Amino acid sequence: MGRYLTKSYGTGLTEEQIKGIFKRYDANRDGFLNKEEIRNAFQSLGSRLPGYRAGRGLHHADTNGDGLIDNEELNALVEYGAKIGYTIK
Repeated sequence: MGRYLTKSYGTGLTEEQIKGIFKRYDANRDGFLNKEEIRNAFQSLGSRLPGYRAGRGLHHADTNGDGLIDNEELNALVEYGAKIGYTIK
């Protein structure tokens, strides 16, 4: 059970599939992801340190500094996931 999507899911996921996974964890459906929602998404992706990954992902992607990831910032969060080893096909 590694942190790689190829190990967790058998094949790499597309960027849109990864975005969909993050969006699915928008618990209050406000269109923004907070740190807890990001943590839950990373946990579902098989991260061993989902809280740490959420904090680092938020730091990497939250360009306006409001503590939330909006739809425009979501691309940077997916990019962060790819950078740390989540496979995008």
